[in-house]
Amino acid sequence: MFPITNDQLNEALSRMGLKSLSQASIRQICAISDMLEQIAGDSYVHLELGNPGLAASRVGIEAECAALQNGIANRYPNISGFADLKQNGSKFVKAFLDIDIEPAHIIPTVGSMQGTFTIMTLLAHRDKKRDTMLFIYPGFPAQTLQAHVTGMKMESIDLYDYRGKALEEKLDQVLAKGNISGMIYSNPNNPAWTNFTEEELEIIGRMATKHDVIVMEDHAYLGMDFRTDYSKPYCAPFVPTVARYTANYVLFLSASKIFSYAGQRIAIVCVSDKLAAREFAGLDDFFGLPRFIDSYIFGVLYVASSGTAHSAQFAFAAMLGAAVDGTLDFVKEAEEYGRRGRLAKDIFKKHGFQLVYDCDADGSEIGDGFFFTVRYGDMSCEEVQRELMRYGVAAIALSNTGSNQEGVRVCVSMLTSDDHFTTLDQRLKSFHDEH
Repeated sequence: MFPITNDQLNEALSRMGLKSLSQASIRQICAISDMLEQIAGDSYVHLELGNPGLAASRVGIEAECAALQNGIANRYPNISGFADLKQNGSKFVKAFLDIDIEPAHIIPTVGSMQGTFTIMTLLAHRDKKRDTMLFIYPGFPAQTLQAHVTGMKMESIDLYDYRGKALEEKLDQVLAKGNISGMIYSNPNNPAWTNFTEEELEIIGRMATKHDVIVMEDHAYLGMDFRTDYSKPYCAPFVPTVARYTANYVLFLSASKIFSYAGQRIAIVCVSDKLAAREFAGLDDFFGLPRFIDSYIFGVLYVASSGTAHSAQFAFAAMLGAAVDGTLDFVKEAEEYGRRGRLAKDIFKKHGFQLVYDCDADGSEIGDGFFFTVRYGDMSCEEVQRELMRYGVAAIALSNTGSNQEGVRVCVSMLTSDDHFTTLDQRLKSFHDEH
């Protein structure tokens, strides 16, 4: 029964070898929740894990099953990708972002996690003087760990403090030092669900070109800023992207959330045509392959996994193709996350919580979608996260996302029934009554 005691929570942390809850990764919080559910005899409201809360696309399932039935499992995949996936990936980028990328520069990876990790690994070797990744925070905690594992140094900018023209001044100052190899962010943002304005994307692109920095733009939630309809292929408005403003970019498109196909770990890395052809002395020295795209495919991806699961590539190719020809409206299907986000926000606000990242640079309120961020009074990240855990609500601390603000990230994907919202309402009421 909730609330659990502080001693029970501390015991669970001790068993996980953690000194504080705010240090816990998403997967560690899931494990702690599992322990505490046994003690409480009740289930947590899970707001920590971004598992897709929708059914996987039937288009992908059928294509993958057919590929397996046809014997694809006994063949190693081409490291650079299945031809149909590369073609359909190129078409998808044109249809929904209005960006031209050659199929040769569309590369499948084992989810965007492998995509970002392998591109960071490549960027770590392109220039000895450029040994640092710049993170535009808040962000996905695992990507920070990826940079750490590659041995890269890290710098960061918190979006809370730098929007619009302030972002330009800060980027110019940070990038002018000449030590930044790449910068990374997601748009819509995980966890804030803020979106860059066109002015900000132009600033990022212009600064990247000026200082020769590679922009890593993560489109995990492509088209999910539901305030604008991005669902029509080859029709404006198109999904916002830095690719309109610089040639120094790599885009990451994952099947996990767009098509609810997370379990098969499939994504595409989309490298700018100009960047793909560029030669770097550092890459030549380290890999013996001066061209960016060659070093990536044969120097990094080859040793990382020797290719991406063959059948999953068939699935992703089919889903991308169906989206391009208009028979699969992935944006419409994902709109359910907007409904859940709106309901969950209202419940948190009703019980004394406030949004942390509450608007975009143009002053518009953030949309309703997969994530949002909340604070409670003057509680620190650790305090609000611990107290929510005591009351049976699992979330991750904003400090874990690189944010300088106090509060937690709320993910609505696992709120899959009316009962979940009722339970959340009841537990937040109890929380608010005590605090």
